[in-house]
Amino acid sequence: MGTRHELDLPDGRRLVAYEDGPASADVVVWHHGSPQSGELLPPVVAAARARGLRVVSAARAGYGGSTRLPGRTVADAAVDVGHVLDALGAARCLAVGASGGGPHALALAALRPDVVSGAVTLAGVAPFPGRGGDTDWFAGMADDGGLRSALDGPAARERHGETAEFDESSFTADDRAALAGAWAALGADAARSGQAWPGGQVDDDVAFVRPWGVALDAVAAPTLVVQGGADRVVPRHHADLLVDALPAAELWLRPRDGHISVLAALPVALDWWRSAT
Repeated sequence: MGTRHELDLPDGRRLVAYEDGPASADVVVWHHGSPQSGELLPPVVAAARARGLRVVSAARAGYGGSTRLPGRTVADAAVDVGHVLDALGAARCLAVGASGGGPHALALAALRPDVVSGAVTLAGVAPFPGRGGDTDWFAGMADDGGLRSALDGPAARERHGETAEFDESSFTADDRAALAGAWAALGADAARSGQAWPGGQVDDDVAFVRPWGVALDAVAAPTLVVQGGADRVVPRHHADLLVDALPAAELWLRPRDGHISVLAALPVALDWWRSAT
C-alpha cells in the first residue's frame, strides 16, 4: 500500500520507505512496531486519508529491505527517518510510534524539532533505567524473555530467538479481536517480518535496553502518551515513566485496552494533534 521508495543514506546503506497522500499535506510519520516490515497498514492510511494528511513510514535498519545496522541506537533509527522526511520534502509532521515504534517517534521529535510539531506513542516502550535501576520496568510483561536476553547483547538475543515461541497470554481478548478485524494486516505483517528479518528485532530489543542516544527532556513538542490499562506486552508503568520524563506530555489511559486494541485510538490522536497545534 502506498508508494515505495528506496533511499541511499549518507553512510552507504539503503533505506526503504513508503508514503501515501497529497504531497502538500501535513505528514503523519508512522514508526512501526517490532517486528514489522515498515509497509503502510490499512487503518493508518485510512485515518490519515480521512483527515487529508500524508502518511510516511520507513522500515528500520534490518527490516523490510533496509540495510541492517548492528549496534544501532534508537537515535540512529530516528536520524534515518529524518533523511526520509528531507527527501520527501516534509515540512510539518506528527511523529507516531506504536509499541517498539514509540521510542523512535520520541527520538525523531527530539532530534528534528524543525519539522516535528507533535508526537504520539501508542503502547510505547519507556527508556530502560539500567541494571539495578527500576525493577518495575519488566513487571507486568507476559513474556520478557527477549528483552532480558538483550541485556547481554545481540548474540544472547539471537540465541533466545532461536527457541522462543510467542506467549499467547500476551494478548487480551480485545487484542485478538482487533487482530481478527481492523488490524489483521498488522498481525500478518508481524508474523512475516519476524521470520524474514529476525535481525531487525534483535537490534530493536538491544537498542531498547541500552541508552537511546537522545534524552526525553529534549522533546519540546506536545506529546500524547496513549496506553492500554490491560496491556501485557508494554505495561502501564511504561506510560507513567514516559509522562514523568517528557516536558509536554499528557496521558490517555484506556483502561480496558490491551497492546493491539489500544491502536483504535489512532484517529482520535490525529485529531488531538490538529487541535493542539
